[in-house]
Amino acid sequence: MILLQSEPTRETFWTISPVGEAVFYALAAMAVVVFLYGVYERFARYAEGETDAFDRLDDLSGRVRRASRIVLSNEKQFDRDLYGGIMHAFILWGFLTLLIGTTILAIDIDFYRRITGESFFVGDFYLSYSFVMDALGFLFVVGVGMALYRRYAVREERLWGRHTGREDDVFVWTLFVLGVGGYLLEALRIVGTEFPEWETVSFVGYFIALGFDAAGMSAGLAETLYWPAWWSHAVIALGFVAFVPAAKPFHMISSFANVVTADEKAGKRLPGVPADESPDEIGYTSIEDLSWKQLLDTDACTKCGRCSAVCPAKASGRPLDPRDVILDLKRYREELDAGRTEEVDIIADGGTSVVDAETMESCMACMACMDSCPVDIEHLSHFTEMNRRLTETGQMQEPVQEAMMNVFQNGNAFGDPARKRPDWTDELEFEVPDAREEDVEFLWYVGDYPSYDERNRRVARSLARLFELAGVSYGILYEDEQNDGNDVRRVGEEGLYEMLVEDNSEAIHDCEFDKIVCTDPHSYNTFLNEYPEMDPEFDYPVYHYTQVVETLVREGRVGLDGSEIGYTVTYHDPCHLGRFNDEYEAPRELVRATGARLAEMPRNRSDSFCCGGGGGGLWMEHEEETKPSEERLREALEDTAAGGEVEKFVVACPMCATMYEDGRKTGDYEDDIEIIDVAELLVEALESKRGAGGSGAGAVTDGTGVGTAD
Repeated sequence: MILLQSEPTRETFWTISPVGEAVFYALAAMAVVVFLYGVYERFARYAEGETDAFDRLDDLSGRVRRASRIVLSNEKQFDRDLYGGIMHAFILWGFLTLLIGTTILAIDIDFYRRITGESFFVGDFYLSYSFVMDALGFLFVVGVGMALYRRYAVREERLWGRHTGREDDVFVWTLFVLGVGGYLLEALRIVGTEFPEWETVSFVGYFIALGFDAAGMSAGLAETLYWPAWWSHAVIALGFVAFVPAAKPFHMISSFANVVTADEKAGKRLPGVPADESPDEIGYTSIEDLSWKQLLDTDACTKCGRCSAVCPAKASGRPLDPRDVILDLKRYREELDAGRTEEVDIIADGGTSVVDAETMESCMACMACMDSCPVDIEHLSHFTEMNRRLTETGQMQEPVQEAMMNVFQNGNAFGDPARKRPDWTDELEFEVPDAREEDVEFLWYVGDYPSYDERNRRVARSLARLFELAGVSYGILYEDEQNDGNDVRRVGEEGLYEMLVEDNSEAIHDCEFDKIVCTDPHSYNTFLNEYPEMDPEFDYPVYHYTQVVETLVREGRVGLDGSEIGYTVTYHDPCHLGRFNDEYEAPRELVRATGARLAEMPRNRSDSFCCGGGGGGLWMEHEEETKPSEERLREALEDTAAGGEVEKFVVACPMCATMYEDGRKTGDYEDDIEIIDVAELLVEALESKRGAGGSGAGAVTDGTGVGTAD
C-alpha cells in the first residue's frame, strides 16, 4: 500500500511488518552482542601483555583531545598525500555522519516516541537531517570510490604486499555496497511514495529516483522491490557491525586507542630494560614479551603502507618493510593464540624466526616510518627490542661488534685512545677552554666523529672558531668525554648504553656550566630526551650548535651581513635534529645569513630522507641497490628547483657528512657537488668577507684561525 504523508517525514520501517521489525531488532541485538564480545576479547588480550615502560594514560582528557584532533582533522593522512587525505576525510566524515544519523533515528524510534508518544523526526528537523545525511553520505561514497580506484585501477604499490588479503577486499567493498545501497533504498522509497515534494532535500536519492522513474519504474514495483532491498541492506549492515572486531574494520577502534596512548617522545627515547631482567629475557624472546601498547600497535596497523613508502632501507633494496614487521608480529600472535602454529624465535639470524636478523640490521632508526604513520605505531620500540635480542645472543654483524668493543674499551667507536680525543684542537692558534677546570656558560659536547674523524675535525675547528670569535663562554671535557650512546642503544647494546650514560653524566655533573651544546644531533637527542630518564639530575638545557650559533648571528656577534657568498646550496635535514626534535629553521637561517641561495629539496624538513648512517648504519655493511646517500645527492642535483646549479650540499650532522662524502665517491658525484657543514659554511663566508676587504667582528685571520672582535 502506498502511504501519502502530509508533512515532511518518512516511515522508518516502510513495508516492513511488525514481525519483520521484531526480527530486525533480534538480529541487531545479536550483532551488538557479538561486536561487544569481540571488542572485549581484543582488549582482554592486550591486558595480558607486559606493563609498558611509559605512562600511557596520564592526562587522559588531554590525550583524548589530541587524538580527536588528529583523527578528525585527518592531518596525518594529508601529509605527503593530498589524494589520500581527501579520500580518507570523505570516508571518515561520511561514515561518522551516517553513524550519528542512525543513532539519532534509533533514539527517536526506541526512546523518544515511547516516552512522549510523538516523534521529532518531522518538519524542519527531518528536512535538515535528510539534507545533511545525503550530502555527507555522498562524500562517503565518493571517498570509498576513490579508495577502490586507487586500489584496483591504479594499483597503488604501497597498498599491496604479502599481508594484503581477502579481508581488505571485503572491507572496502562492503563499505561501498552499504553506501550505494542506502541511496538505492532511498530512491525506491521516494518512487514508492510518489515523490513527496519535500524529498528534494534528499538530492542524491531523489536524482536516482528520477532515473528509476524515467526507466519506467512504477510506484508499485518500487514498493515490491523495497522489501528485499531493505533486508539485504540491513543484513549486510548488521553483519558488518558483528564483523568489526574480527578483522580490518577493528582499526576504527584500535587506531584511535593507539593515538590516545601514544608516547609524545616515542622514538626520541626508548624503553629501558628492567633492572631485574636476566640476559636470557632481554628483548623479544616470545610474543608474551610485548607490552600491552606494543600489542595494540599490531592491531592498529591499517596496512596503508605509508611507512613502507618512506622507509629509506626499503627504498635502498634492503630487506626491511616496517609494515610487514608489525603485521608479521600480529599474524604470529593470532596464529599462536589460535593454536595454528608452534612457538618460534621472534628474531634470529636465519631459521624459522618471525623476523630475520638482516631485516632489523637494515633499520636506520630514522623514524620516518613513525612520522608517516597516521595511527602512531611506534615501530622503533619494536625494532630496538629485537635488536637487543640479537645483541644478547651474539648475532650482530662483526663490524658492529667491533665498534661496540671499541666503545666499551676506549669510549669511542674508532678504538683510538681517549687521550687523542682532544687532538683536533692542535691546529687552532688559541686554547680551547677545559670545562673541567673553569666555569663556563656552555659545556660543549664535541662527539666521536668531530673528535676522531679527520673530515669532521674540520667541523669541530670551524665551530670552535665561531665560538671564539663571538666571545662565547665555552669549554669541553677533553679526554673525559665518551661516546654519547645514542646509536649504541639503537643497535641493541642497552648495557653499554647505560654504562655510557653513567660515565658521561658523572663527568658532566663535575663541571660548572649553564647549558650543554652538542655538535652531533644524535648526542643532542639522547642528552635531551634519554639521559634524564636514567639520571633525574641530568636536567640541563641542551642545544644543538646551530641553535646557539643562530642566536649569535642574530645578535650580531659573528659579523655576517648576508652578502658574503652568492652560490646556490641545498640543505639536508638530519633525522635526529629535524624529524626527532623539530628543529628546522635555525640551520636554514644560518645558511641564509651567509648570502647563499638556499634551494630546498622536495623531501625536506619532516619528510627528509635519511643519509643511512643512523641506527648503527655507519658501522654496518649492506647489499644495496642504491645507497641512501647516493639517492639523496641525486635528488639534490636533479629534483630541486635549482637542479644542477646546486654547488654545495649543506649538512648539520657529522654522521651525515661522513655518509655523504662516501656517497659522493660511490655515486660518482665528486665533480658535481661539495659536502659542507653549516659551521664550515659560516667560516667560509667570514673568510670571503675578509678577502673582500671586510674587517671588524667578522674578520678571520686565515684558514686555520679566527681574528678577535674589535
